[in-house]
Amino acid sequence: MKSLLGAALLAAVVVVPTVSYAQSQQPLTRAEVRADLAQLRAAGYDPSDWMHYPQNVQAAEQKIAAEKANTAYGSSTGTTSQSGQ
Repeated sequence: MKSLLGAALLAAVVVVPTVSYAQSQQPLTRAEVRADLAQLRAAGYDPSDWMHYPQNVQAAEQKIAAEKANTAYGSSTGTTSQSGQ
């Protein structure tokens, strides 16, 4: 009886977080997937170049991330100013 109760408790501990995580994730729509693919292609990703697949998609994702970082509001951290000269 104790082993059955222990097994049920263990199953509940494993299943409950998995179910709650699955419910918190929203599936992407077809339009969102197509928009992501178009953005990757614009950044240089070629889906037909399967020989360089991981490198191609990672480079495109890095380029997109860099473009998003450059369009952020606020001052740039890489600039310097010289006043009084």
